[in-house]
Amino acid sequence: MKEAQQITGADTLGHVGAAYKGTLSLPNLGRLGLSNLRKEAIPGIPNAPHPLAYYGKMIEISAGKDSMDGHWEMMGLKPLSTFPQGFPQAIIDQIAEFSGRKVVVNQPYSGTDVIHDYGERQMDTGELIVYTSGDSVMQIAAHEDVIPVEELYKICRFARTMLNGPDYQVGRVIARPYIGPDKDHFIRTANRRDFTLEPSSPTVIDQLHQAGYTTIEIGKTNDIFSGHGFTKTYHNESNMDGMDHVDEVMKQNFTGFCFTNLVDFDTMYGHRRDPQGFGQALIDFDRRLGKVLHNLKNNDLLIVTADHGNDPGFRGTDHTRENVPLLVYSPSMQKSGPLGTRPTFADFGATVLDNFSLARGEYGTSFLEQLV
Repeated sequence: MKEAQQITGADTLGHVGAAYKGTLSLPNLGRLGLSNLRKEAIPGIPNAPHPLAYYGKMIEISAGKDSMDGHWEMMGLKPLSTFPQGFPQAIIDQIAEFSGRKVVVNQPYSGTDVIHDYGERQMDTGELIVYTSGDSVMQIAAHEDVIPVEELYKICRFARTMLNGPDYQVGRVIARPYIGPDKDHFIRTANRRDFTLEPSSPTVIDQLHQAGYTTIEIGKTNDIFSGHGFTKTYHNESNMDGMDHVDEVMKQNFTGFCFTNLVDFDTMYGHRRDPQGFGQALIDFDRRLGKVLHNLKNNDLLIVTADHGNDPGFRGTDHTRENVPLLVYSPSMQKSGPLGTRPTFADFGATVLDNFSLARGEYGTSFLEQLV
């Protein structure tokens, strides 16, 4: 697989640290080696002379840069299709024929900008606003007073059937209803619904589950994999609610894999370009991470990473393509050190399989043997 290009100037951790003017305090992430994986330390977080963990970075191969692309690559699935020039006309024509409505836009667009620019037209004509982004997604927007929500869902379900492969595999078809009287007052509503692609082949999670290991999900990971392979799931209301679930799971006696996603960094602060809020969320997480480190058993393996970047100090509101941090620790380790820059997120999943002595898939190389 060919490496996708990173976004020049994006630096989530660096910009958050700079916003705090050197006062960002993350003692637990710091002692694991968070700043050691960079050429320059994060402002406020010095390099650890003797880091607790192995540390490195991972490069995303997938062309998209959202949660689904990141998680699927981690768990060994092939990259999804993206449409930087818009969707093929044949697909657009079929949506128009099925819905009885014309389609406008069909190009990458900001979700808030597209309803500002085309929402009044959509109210007048009843057309469908179809757009995409740099990620593997089709979004269909319509005013709720013009196209009822259930009708929009029906159209999205049809679109989903055309994007399941083999020619085009799109991660999500998203219904984007909005309300309001005019372009200056349009609001996207909570009636958004995601119609996700079923995993195209067995994932790392499926392999663990089929081998008899417990597989636990905390956060939105269950939705990303359409419920495949998990023994037990926990829905998070917030990052701290998610960490409460982590504490609960760590009290349980099981052999297997717990996959946790904390979404507030992304939805609450990254997209809203709020570096102060992002930094406080990191501080709160770091505090809870201290309890996790204290409660790890000798045979536990902790991997801290991310599924994409979302630099709150960067332009725009979209995800930012960046190499993600990788911190790996177990109380049984006798040493620590660099893991380098891993060529794909799939190295994470390959390492998880290797940890349980299961055969690795097509993508990814395990770094388990480097952990001593």
